[in-house]
Amino acid sequence: MAAGSGIPMVKCYLNGVKIPGLLSLEAFICKVGGVVMAILGGLACGKEGPMAHSGSIIAAGLGKGRIRLCRKKRVSLYESFRSDHDIRDFVAAGAASGVSAAFGAPVGGTLFSVEEAASFWNQELTWRVFFAAMVACFFTNFLLSSFKGNPNHLSAPGLVRFSVFKDLSFDLIEIPAFLIMAVIGGLIGAAFVFLNYKLTVFRKKFFQKKWIKVIEAGVVATCTGVIAFLLMYLTSDCTDKQPYDSHAIVTKLFCEENKHHSMSTLMLATPEGCLKALLHDPFGMFQPGTLALFTVVFFFLAVWTYGLSISSGVFIPSLVLGAAWGRLFGIGIIHLFPGDPHYQEELGKYALIGAASQLGGVLRTTISLTVMLVECTGNISFGLPIMITLMISKWVGDFFTTGLYDMNIEVSGIPVLPWEPPPLCDDIKANDLMSQPVAFFNQKEKVGNIIDHLKTETFNGFPVTSQNLENPSEPGKLLGLIMKSQLLVLLKSKTFAPEGMLQPSTIRLKDFRKYYHQYLKMDEIEISDEEKEYTMDLKPFLLPNPYTIDPTFSLPRLFKLFRGLGLRHLIVVNENHQPVGMITRKDLAKFRAESRRGLLKIKHLKIEDI
Repeated sequence: MAAGSGIPMVKCYLNGVKIPGLLSLEAFICKVGGVVMAILGGLACGKEGPMAHSGSIIAAGLGKGRIRLCRKKRVSLYESFRSDHDIRDFVAAGAASGVSAAFGAPVGGTLFSVEEAASFWNQELTWRVFFAAMVACFFTNFLLSSFKGNPNHLSAPGLVRFSVFKDLSFDLIEIPAFLIMAVIGGLIGAAFVFLNYKLTVFRKKFFQKKWIKVIEAGVVATCTGVIAFLLMYLTSDCTDKQPYDSHAIVTKLFCEENKHHSMSTLMLATPEGCLKALLHDPFGMFQPGTLALFTVVFFFLAVWTYGLSISSGVFIPSLVLGAAWGRLFGIGIIHLFPGDPHYQEELGKYALIGAASQLGGVLRTTISLTVMLVECTGNISFGLPIMITLMISKWVGDFFTTGLYDMNIEVSGIPVLPWEPPPLCDDIKANDLMSQPVAFFNQKEKVGNIIDHLKTETFNGFPVTSQNLENPSEPGKLLGLIMKSQLLVLLKSKTFAPEGMLQPSTIRLKDFRKYYHQYLKMDEIEISDEEKEYTMDLKPFLLPNPYTIDPTFSLPRLFKLFRGLGLRHLIVVNENHQPVGMITRKDLAKFRAESRRGLLKIKHLKIEDI
């Protein structure tokens, strides 16, 4: 759970999919320690995605109000927010806070949570998430300023800041150049996603054992270090230009006195330091050959690194990659207009546009990234070209592949629902998708039958019906819905009695909250053979008014119901209000994948084949 950036998994959780272990204390410890070691190890990765995941874990822990001392011992502090709805809101705020602390962008973090992560949103949640992001930005600023020795002067709002550009403006004639850069960013982003997809599939197929994953991470770290020193050793790009940051790491190598090696500025610095150098260092600091070689090598290193079993993000590598080829593009513009010093002074804006288009081509988000980049640069007047390049790069990338996070989710096989239903599906009805015959329970059910169902069925929710006197094997009228987690708690607390006797009523709501997110298993519950003949009355514990639909309900309306209401189960009933089928998120996600493959087949048909 601590591997990768964590944002795809958090996105799945906020979409309504429960992932065991995602928000655990172990994942938080491994995430924080892992990302620190990955960054210090010099890998081509960032810490922004892991910070969003870490913020989500902290938020979920605050919502649960429970501390685990050992494997089975837990200390419960409060239970007020221990529900799926509340925890989901906490996690959305935590993800926004992590992004806000990373970039010093509370508005961008809030919009990122809206655009990229959360599926169910409301007006009340907006200001709560924004307030959490503002508090995270303030305390990050305070702690960093205190670390620098001046806590009264809050000058470090985020861990990743691009530094304020002195003069960031653009001419109308430069818009076509920005559009070309946006297309380049979309193409390189699509290539990044495609290559990483092939590599991810290869890893899932052949790198299953843990020791192989450890060896792979060590090989990548070793190759990254060796390649960095080879690039510095084999290139001879010496300059007397002074870097923008006085604390930048440079080395003389084979250069003359009072000169330093340009490639060392890129390879020896942290990813954030490398990004600042590409954005702000003066014209002539890096030769075109140095930038071209760095761009090609860093592209393949970033592709190879993302997806390792380490805590790593993709924000900063994408920005560094885009800033490198964007600066190279700007040098080409300067050679086209050699007599105008204006372009030399504003070379950094081409690096910024390249970074924005590359990030858009990889992640495929627009509004939140625009706001984050504007907040990081401190110049709102440059928001228009950033927004244009992000939109164009997204459109170009979407023409070839999905976004990187969506690709990770699809490869993992997690049933995440998109915003819109698949095309050409209006004639698909609920009875074409539903699982049948439906697994159901009677209002009064034998404990042995409940245990058998829980061991064999994969559903997490079951319809509860009245007794069908005419045909006991068929369901009666629907009374409600009961969750698998509730049944496990009822079995563990022995809430049943011999037939004809009154079952104990000692169980309370706090007993269900006690086992919230502990994922009880049937193997952990001991039931004797005598107790299997006892009867459990499910009526006091079921949801009396679950959402139901008719078998002729269309697929587009099903998508809107599941997406808008955050449903996990939907019961299909006939005209007699008897359950005839069950539809889950996996049914819709499976159909989405099948329909996509079907559309691809239709697209390649020839007219003579019809």
